[in-house]
Amino acid sequence: MEILRTPDERFKNLKGYPFEPHYTVIQTHDNSDLRIHHIDEGPKDGPILLAMHGQPTWSYLYSKMIPHLVAEGIRVIAPDLPGYGKSDKPATRQDYSYQRQVDWMTQWLIQNDFKNLTFFGQDWGGLIGLRMITEEPDRFARISMGNTGLPYNPDTPDEVIEEVQAFKKSDIKLTLPVMMKHVMQMDGANLSNDKKTTFHPALKFMYWQKFCWDTSNLPIGLISSSQMETRSMLSMSIHYIFQRLGLESISPCSSDLVRAYEAPFPDSSYKMGPRAMPNQVPIIPDTSLEAQKVAREFFRTSDKPFLSVFAGDDPVTNGIERDVLEMAPNAKSAPHIGGGHFFQWNRAEELSKVLIKFIRSN
Repeated sequence: MEILRTPDERFKNLKGYPFEPHYTVIQTHDNSDLRIHHIDEGPKDGPILLAMHGQPTWSYLYSKMIPHLVAEGIRVIAPDLPGYGKSDKPATRQDYSYQRQVDWMTQWLIQNDFKNLTFFGQDWGGLIGLRMITEEPDRFARISMGNTGLPYNPDTPDEVIEEVQAFKKSDIKLTLPVMMKHVMQMDGANLSNDKKTTFHPALKFMYWQKFCWDTSNLPIGLISSSQMETRSMLSMSIHYIFQRLGLESISPCSSDLVRAYEAPFPDSSYKMGPRAMPNQVPIIPDTSLEAQKVAREFFRTSDKPFLSVFAGDDPVTNGIERDVLEMAPNAKSAPHIGGGHFFQWNRAEELSKVLIKFIRSN
């Protein structure tokens, strides 16, 4: 397996990210060494929060929450998934699968021997982390998650599957504005157990899947920034033009946040993880179907404290909480705190307070 490693200098002088790196080397399926990075902040004897990010971000997403959590005596462990942040980046599309990410991160968990954990995951951090819990349940005392889920769609209509597959194979070229327009229309849709064809979420999510895979130099910094800071359409458009020309480093409309989310990727060859993984979300039946079924059954019968923490204003995941609460009958639903898909950044203090209360009350 070809594995890329981002040079350390790419991460120098990032605003608001003063954390010491910690590295763990695991073995891939072909016995390659894969280095995974994580943050470890706060008192060593404090209750541990394992905070996992999703696509296309990295542990920088938790940098505004960490001071709030540490001030309350919480120890925060925040890894970078393989393909993201300071972790190594397998170089080809075939290197990535849902199961491999679960396997890699479970190895990482075991090698560090983390125990008595409170889990929090968002986006892919939830899809992977919830499966990690089912692999190593005794290491977890509490479970919390938001703007994510554990999709299981065995009954997706054939016409939906065929339309999604045909669209992703088509020669249609999506621009960032067109993709965003369609994804924003997912509002209120449920990513699991929705048998309707007219508004099936897969028919909108496929725009994100195709855009990510077809765009070799995925504008990760701009996409992240657009959801975490106020930007004018003119500013976004100018930066997008520079980015498509391969000149994002000299864009007059960049920002500290754009630079932070582009830092892991010296060039487009490093972006295979963020490009490949959206197509592995099991929004229609795929090879993960049986593993998802087994994992969901675990949560259906688990008595571990479980908190559902959703923003409530995230078009991609607004409808998923209903499925989460059905999957985990003992789960409690926290009040929606807003902040959109990346509420770790936009509602850092509010989300921190919710998690601190959950840890202390259980």
